[in-house]
Amino acid sequence: MTRPPTLDPDWTPEAVVFDCDGTLIDSEQHWQRARAIVLRGFGHAPDEEFAERAKGLHYRDCGVLMAELVGAPDHAQDMTQQLLNTFRALVAREPVSTRGARELVRTLERVAPLAVASNCPEDVVRFSLESVNLRRHFRHIVVPDDRIRPKPHPDTYAEAARRLGVPGGRALAVEDSVNGMKAAVAAGLRVVGVGPRPAPEDAALADLWVASLDDPALMAWAESRPTAARPEPGRADASPADRSDTAHTAGAAGASDSADAADAKVPRPGGPTRQDPAGAS
Repeated sequence: MTRPPTLDPDWTPEAVVFDCDGTLIDSEQHWQRARAIVLRGFGHAPDEEFAERAKGLHYRDCGVLMAELVGAPDHAQDMTQQLLNTFRALVAREPVSTRGARELVRTLERVAPLAVASNCPEDVVRFSLESVNLRRHFRHIVVPDDRIRPKPHPDTYAEAARRLGVPGGRALAVEDSVNGMKAAVAAGLRVVGVGPRPAPEDAALADLWVASLDDPALMAWAESRPTAARPEPGRADASPADRSDTAHTAGAAGASDSADAADAKVPRPGGPTRQDPAGAS
C-alpha cells in the first residue's frame, strides 16, 4: 500500500491516539538527563550514538542497554530502577508540555475521542498529563502490560483504537519516535510524525511530518475537520477504570539537587500503582 505524503483533506479520523513522552510532554530532556545521571554513577557518560539508540526504547530495554554500555550486565535491573526513579523526580520538578500540544488536543477533541498510547508506566503518564492540565481530555491511557507489548509492537495503538471503538484504519496517531510510528503503522493508523525529521525511510512512515504540534498546516487541517456528534446525555464516555483516573491526585515531588543522585528516594507520583508498571518513552 502506498502511503499518502500528507493528511488527506477529505479524511476525518474517528479517533486520535497520542503518544505522551516527547509528543505531548517535553520529557525527552528528562530521559536524557536521567540516563546521564545513572550512567555517571557508574563512571560513564552517554554519547550521541547512545542517545540515538536509547530514544523511544522501553525503559527496561534502556536499562539493559546502559548495563551493557558500562560492562555490567548483572546490574541491568538496578540501573533500570534507578533510571525510572530519577526520571520521576525530574518530571515532578519540571513538567512541560510541547509546543502546540494544548491547542491541538483541544481542537481534535471536538473532532473525535482521544486516547494516549505510551511505553511509560501508567502512573507516570497520568502524572505527566495532570501536571500540564491535559489528562481530562483523554478517555483512555494504554500502556504495556502482560498482554500488551510495548512499541514498536502495534499492541498499544491497536488497543487504544479498540477502546475508542474504531478500527485502526479510521484512527490517527500522533508520534515523535520511530519505534512509535512503526507501532502505529503496524496497527493500521495514519500517522503524524513530530520533531526533527529522521532518515528518509523512517520519515516515510508518517503521512505528515511536522517540526512541532503548532505547525500551521497541521493546525489548519485539524481546525477544518467537522465537529463530531456529542454523546447522548447520561452516556458514560469512559470505562470505570478510566473515570477513576480523573480523580487521581498527583503529588509533586519537591526535588532538590539530590534528585540528581541516581539512587535518590523519589515519591511515586499518584500513589500506589501496579507492582510491575510496563513501559517508558
